[in-house]
Amino acid sequence: MDWLTTVDHKKIGILYLIAGGFFFLIGGLEALLIRWQLMGPEKDVVSAETFNSLLTMHGTTMIFLAAMPVIFALMNAIVPLQIGARDVAYPFVNAIGFWTFFFGGLLLNVAWIVGDVPAAGWTAYFPLAGPDFSGGKSMDFYAIGLQIAGIGTLVGGINFLVTIINMRAPGMSFMRMPMFTWSAFITSALILFAFPALAVGLVTMSFDRMFSGNFFVAANGGTGVLWEHIFWIFGHPEVYILILPAFGIISEVISTFSRKRLFGYSSMVFATALIGFLGFMVWAHHMFTTGLGPVANSLFSIATMLIAVPTGIKIFNWIFTMWGGQIRFTAANLFAIGFIPTFVMGGVTGVMLAAAPADFQYHDSYFVVAHFHYVIVGGLVLGLFSGVHYWWPKMFGVGLNEMLGKLTFWTFFIGFHLTFFVQHFLGLMGMPRRVFTYLEGLGWDTLNLVSSIGAFAMGVGTIIFIINIVYSLSQPRTAKGDHWEDGRTLEWSIPSPAPEYNFAQTPLVRGYDAFWKEKMAGNAEMTPAEPIGPIHMPSPSILPFFMSLGLFIAGFGFMYAENEFMNAALANLFSSYVVAGVGLLITFGSMFLRSVYDDAGFHIEEDEINKDRGIKA
Repeated sequence: MDWLTTVDHKKIGILYLIAGGFFFLIGGLEALLIRWQLMGPEKDVVSAETFNSLLTMHGTTMIFLAAMPVIFALMNAIVPLQIGARDVAYPFVNAIGFWTFFFGGLLLNVAWIVGDVPAAGWTAYFPLAGPDFSGGKSMDFYAIGLQIAGIGTLVGGINFLVTIINMRAPGMSFMRMPMFTWSAFITSALILFAFPALAVGLVTMSFDRMFSGNFFVAANGGTGVLWEHIFWIFGHPEVYILILPAFGIISEVISTFSRKRLFGYSSMVFATALIGFLGFMVWAHHMFTTGLGPVANSLFSIATMLIAVPTGIKIFNWIFTMWGGQIRFTAANLFAIGFIPTFVMGGVTGVMLAAAPADFQYHDSYFVVAHFHYVIVGGLVLGLFSGVHYWWPKMFGVGLNEMLGKLTFWTFFIGFHLTFFVQHFLGLMGMPRRVFTYLEGLGWDTLNLVSSIGAFAMGVGTIIFIINIVYSLSQPRTAKGDHWEDGRTLEWSIPSPAPEYNFAQTPLVRGYDAFWKEKMAGNAEMTPAEPIGPIHMPSPSILPFFMSLGLFIAGFGFMYAENEFMNAALANLFSSYVVAGVGLLITFGSMFLRSVYDDAGFHIEEDEINKDRGIKA
C-alpha cells in the first residue's frame, strides 16, 4: 500500500525504474525473436503476421515504455536533489504521471493476451494502420494505450519544468545548475511542445478507426501523408527527448570520474538548448521520399546537418574534460566513455541520411535501422546504463557490484556493435527494413548471422545486469552519502538513500559544482541556508492509482463497444458504453474527491530530523 499511495519523488523514481525495466525485458525478448527469425534465410521461427507484430511492439515498447520511464526514473530520483529541493512542485501530479504511463503501457501489451496485436509498424503509417489493413482491435490498443501513457509523460514534463524554475535552492542560479538538471529542463520543454502533437494524431487515428472519421483515409478525401507529418512533428523531437538526458548523464559521470570541472560548461548549456530548438525543425527528413519537392527537402537537409554543430561541441567538451584528468574506469564511466565513439558513429550516419539524394538510396533499408539503433541503443541505452550504475547507491543505499558492472559493459557493448555495425552493410547491399525473411544467395546470410549472435550477446549482458541488481540488493545498505568520494553535485551531500525530506536544511549554493566547492573549502557538508525546523510533507494518496485505472477501464470500454460478444450480458455492457462510463466515473470521481477533500499534508518535526542526523535531543 505504501508503494501504491506514495507521492515521494524518490519512490516514484524507483517505480518508474521497475516498470521501465519490465517493459525493457519485454521489448528485448521481442528483439531476440526478430533476430532469431532473421538469423538465416527462409527461417520459419515465427509467421509473417507475428513478425510484423513483434516489429511493431518492439519499437513501440522500447521508445515509449522502456526508454522514457527509465529517463523519468533518473529525473525523479536525482533532479530535486541536484537543485536542493525537498520534492517536485506537484507530488500528487507526479504520482498520476507514473500510474497513467503504467496503465497505458499495460493496455498496449494486453494486446498479446487478447491475440489482436498491432502489426502496422511502430510509426503506424496509413493506410496500414487504418481499418482496411489493420482490422480488429490491434491498432486501437496502440492508439488508446499510447494516449493514456502520453498523459503521464506530458504531466511529468510540466511538473519538472515548474520544479526546476521555482524550487531551486538559494544561490542555485540557472548557470550553476548541473548538466543533468539542464538536460532534464530542456527535455521537459520538448515534452511540453511535442507530446500534444502525438495526442492529436492518436485521437484522430481513433476517430478514423472507431467512428469512421476520414482524416487519413484516402478514399474519403483524407491523406496518409498528414499522419506522417503529425507523427514526425512529435517523433523527431522525441529522439532528443530521449538523448538529451543521456547527454546530461554523460556530463555528470565523466566530470566526476575525471576529477575535473566539466569543460566548457556554458557552451554545453547553450548547445543543449540549441539541439532542443533545432529538433523541432527537422521532422520531414523522415519524409524525403514522399515527394515534398526540392525546396522542402533542401531546407530540412540543412536544418538536420546544423544539429551536428552543437552535438559536436558536446563531444569535444567531454573529451577535453577527460584530457589531463585523473580518470577512474568504474562501470559507470566505462558506459559513459563507450557512449562517445558509439554516438559519434550514429551521428555520422545521420548526416549521411540528411543528404536528400543519398537518402533516396538509404531509405527503408537496414542502413537506417543501423543508424537509429546506434543513436538510441549506442547512445541512449549506454547513457542510461551509465546513469543507473552511477546513481544506484544514491537510490538504494548500496552500490552495484563493479566486476559484474564491467562484465555487463563489455558483453553488451561488444554485442551491440556486432549486431548493428554489420547492418549498415546489409542496407547498402539492398536488404530492406521490415522483411520477415529473405532468399538464400543474396549475400546477406553471414552478416545476418553475425547480427543475430550480437543480439544474443546483448541479451547475456542484460542477464548479467539483472544478476548484479539481485546481488546488490541482497547486500547491507552501507553506501556513504558521497559514495564515489568525488561527488560534485548536491545529491552527494546527503545520506544514501536520501531521507524522505531530502535536506534537513536547504543548502546554500555558492557556485557551480556546489558540493565540490564546499569540499575544496574544507567543509564536510553544505552550508545551510536556514535553521532546522519542522518540514512540511505531502500526504500519500491512492487517488492517482484509481484515476489511471479508470482510464484503463474506459479505454477497454470504448475499444470493444462495437464488438460481437458470445455472452449477451457482456455484449450489452460494452455496446451501451456501460464499461466506458464506469471507467470515466472512476477517473472523474477520483478527481472530484481530490478537489473537495482538503489535505493539508503533515510535518516532520525537528526532533525526528535530529534523530536521523544522529544528534541527541
